[in-house]
Amino acid sequence: MPSVTFEGETHGEIVVKVRRWLSSIDGEEEAAPNAYDTISQGAELTKDALSIIARSAPDPVAQSDLVKGLTNMGYKATDATKDAVITGLDSLEEATGGSVVRQVGSAGRKAVYEMNSQIAKQMLKSLVG
Repeated sequence: MPSVTFEGETHGEIVVKVRRWLSSIDGEEEAAPNAYDTISQGAELTKDALSIIARSAPDPVAQSDLVKGLTNMGYKATDATKDAVITGLDSLEEATGGSVVRQVGSAGRKAVYEMNSQIAKQMLKSLVG
């Protein structure tokens, strides 16, 4: 017999997960990228980048306790940030019944589609310096 299980530390976390699952069944999330998956993928990408940077150093430096410690701290900071952002989104979704998270996702898609190359260049220039 098929079953579905939800885990969470609080009732609110479980409610958020159930709502997310129900909306995915209804096809609501198929059109929009899942913010939670995007955050997790971004964190993994950051950790991969840290690993590449650490490995690119000469062997004596790459094997030093300092580089290993800094890389480990980067992993922990990335995971802590990911967890904090997801917890914040869960709280926001719980408080608003998911409407704000859906509105932000929708607005983000519109912004990407409407951004022209000039605006993209200006944003990139301001980020890079």
